[in-house]
Amino acid sequence: MMMISLSQTKELFRRAEAVCFDVDSTVIKEEGIDELAKFCGVGDAVTEMTRNAMGGSVTFKTALTERLSIIRCSREQVNKLITDHPPQLTPGIRELVDHLHQRNVKVFLISGGFRCIVEHVATQLNIPLHHVYANRLKFYFNGEYAGFDETQPTAESGGKGKVISMLKEQYGFKTVVMIGDGATDLEASPPASAFIGFGGNVVRPQVKERCSWYVTSFEELLKELEKI
Repeated sequence: MMMISLSQTKELFRRAEAVCFDVDSTVIKEEGIDELAKFCGVGDAVTEMTRNAMGGSVTFKTALTERLSIIRCSREQVNKLITDHPPQLTPGIRELVDHLHQRNVKVFLISGGFRCIVEHVATQLNIPLHHVYANRLKFYFNGEYAGFDETQPTAESGGKGKVISMLKEQYGFKTVVMIGDGATDLEASPPASAFIGFGGNVVRPQVKERCSWYVTSFEELLKELEKI
């Protein structure tokens, strides 16, 4: 990853044509997979694995496969989770996304989490569903867990970068900024023009140390846009 200066990062953010957000612990306060595990009664086992995955000691796909094989959530459980415990938006994200939309900046959600949960978040933020890139859970006809779609780019380590490359190609974007809390977000730059670390919900030291702009609230980003 090339380190660019704080002022360069801020300038790229101000003139970005597209802004991509990670979802878990960034746009929403929690980690979707941990919430799903808690809801299905296997919280502790899965939280430990999430920590290992974030630390980068196992590949993302391996960690995802292992965690889901413990959770084995049914379609009904996923729907009930969203109804009973809808994902909590991080303060300030709604205003920031509205502001970006007003300036005709395209906003995307790129998540290693699950499409069914991320689509719920996108709807609340008026982000079109075709701007959502996330993993898809698979279910049998009777609603039982049948694995996940391994062909999605977000199922792999490096998947977020792949999505950004694809977006640049598809839309012809020159300047794309990635915002997130984790190592998989940091690694997406390049191809993202710049990365902004977000520590409003959880601070990951390895991310904080390796990025030129680290914010702990979305207000900081909104203030930057209002300077224009």
